[in-house]
Amino acid sequence: MSASSRASAPPRVLTVAGSDSGGGAGIQADLKTMLALGVHGMSVLTAVTAQNSLGVQGAWELPVEAVRAQYRSVVDDIGVDAVKTGMLSSAELVETVAELIGGTAVPSVVDPVGVSKHGDPLLAASALDSVRTKLLPVATVATPNLDEVAQLTGVEVESEDGMRRAAAAVLAYGPTWVLIKGGHLSGDAVDFLTDGSEEHWLRAPRFDNRHTHGTGCTLASAIASGLAKGQSVPEAVTAAKEYVTGAIAAGFALGGGIGPVDHGWRLGTGGA
Repeated sequence: MSASSRASAPPRVLTVAGSDSGGGAGIQADLKTMLALGVHGMSVLTAVTAQNSLGVQGAWELPVEAVRAQYRSVVDDIGVDAVKTGMLSSAELVETVAELIGGTAVPSVVDPVGVSKHGDPLLAASALDSVRTKLLPVATVATPNLDEVAQLTGVEVESEDGMRRAAAAVLAYGPTWVLIKGGHLSGDAVDFLTDGSEEHWLRAPRFDNRHTHGTGCTLASAIASGLAKGQSVPEAVTAAKEYVTGAIAAGFALGGGIGPVDHGWRLGTGGA
């Protein structure tokens, strides 16, 4: 095949996150999302988990030198158009990844993963300060849910009225934009996006479907995919919210617990 007849490469997105052996969240969810949204997904594995629909049975962090080597290997040769972070379980890992992202001049989406869908801790308490002082300042968009907001800032949100206060508390640590995910509130699924001046409220119907494993990873990866395509932050977040809403609606049962969202819902390849 001649060089002129080869297809041009799609936008490149790198996920720096942990593995979910059950396939619903983590690196696996990130790469499925990226494929569904037409970008080339690449990965830096930070931890291996033994995980299924019932919870996380074990987690093993990779050495910092392995994480750094994966990142440099991909970025220095292939290049990248956006970076997304997920599970970074220790302060040392958080600080290493923050340093790597800070030296890479592309948009970054930081999903400050604190606990799993089942309530299993995925971030050491000692790492919280590193997330606040090292990782959030290099984020183009931070995407905490309400539990993570409370963990990071101490701000407890019990209604939509509190989401502005939560956003201000997270923005104080330095991300350019913050998306406060209100999925734990009652009523519609409401998210609040702001950079401190511009505000966007994103609303979607709430589905009677408990199979929502992987929503946070999927949303952050979808935002990173949009940014890699050259979309603005509000455009990327709006498109990502639409994609995730469809994936939640089509979420399906696997195993005896909480099943995953359907990453392939637009393609007709999921469990529906």
